[in-house]
Amino acid sequence: MPEISHLFVHPVKSLNAHRVDSARLRESGALDGDRQYAIVDEDREYVNGKREQAVHRIDSTFHPDERALTVSTPDRDAATFSLDAERGSLNAWLSEYFGYPVSVIRDSGGMPDDTDASGPTVISRETLDAVAGWFDGISGTEMRRRLRPNVVIEAGEPFWEDRLYADRDSVIPFRLGDVALDGVNPCQRCVVPTRDPDTGEETEGFRERFVERRKATLPEWVDRDWYDHYFRLMVCTRLGDGAAGSTLRVGDEVAVRE
Repeated sequence: MPEISHLFVHPVKSLNAHRVDSARLRESGALDGDRQYAIVDEDREYVNGKREQAVHRIDSTFHPDERALTVSTPDRDAATFSLDAERGSLNAWLSEYFGYPVSVIRDSGGMPDDTDASGPTVISRETLDAVAGWFDGISGTEMRRRLRPNVVIEAGEPFWEDRLYADRDSVIPFRLGDVALDGVNPCQRCVVPTRDPDTGEETEGFRERFVERRKATLPEWVDRDWYDHYFRLMVCTRLGDGAAGSTLRVGDEVAVRE
C-alpha cells in the first residue's frame, strides 16, 4: 500500500523547504509551519518566484527550535535572523539584496497559493523520478524542489496520485493514515518549475517538453475534465471532516476511501 515517505513545509513562502517527520494540520488546511511567513513589497504583493527571479538565488535554512532563518546568496555570506525578534534586520538584508524595500510578514494559518484547495499537496516519489527523466541532467530531488510538494508518497508506480481527483464537480475522499482529505484537482503549474531552483535560470523548452510528455503519459483511467492544458502535476487537497488538528507522519499509509 502507498505510504508517506517525506513531508515538507516551506517556512517562508518561495524559499527552501524544511523536511519534517510529522506535521499537524491547521484549520486553514495548511501543515503547521508551512508558508507562515512571506516576503512582500511596499504594496503588500508577494515577492515570490512567480514575480521575482532573484528569489531562486537565496539559499535558506530554517532552524525550528530557535524559529530562526539562515540566508545566503552566491555573492553574500550567510546570516541568521530570528523570525520573531530580528525580523527588521532580516527585512533590511532582503531589501539590500533585491534592491527595493521588502518585508517579511506572518500569518499563522499559512499563505497557500490555492485558497480554494488549501490542504497539503501530494505527489509520488515515482512521479518525481519519471518526470525528471523527461529532461537531461535533472534528478528526482531537483524536480521535487521545482514542484515544491508537501507530501511525497512511495506508491510503487508513477502517477499513482492521479487517482486522487475526478472531474470539476467532484472530489475524491482519501486518507493519509487516519486523516481524511479530499483530492480536488491536478495542480496548475506556474513559471517556477521551469527554472533552475538554485539560479533561477530558465530551462530551455521545459514547459513544451513537460506538456508533450504529460499528455503522452497521462494514464488512460484519468478523468481529463481538468486538462484544458497539460501543464498540471501534483494533487491539491482540502481537509475532510475532523482533519483539522490531526497529524500527518512519515510512514502513514495512503488509501482511497469508498
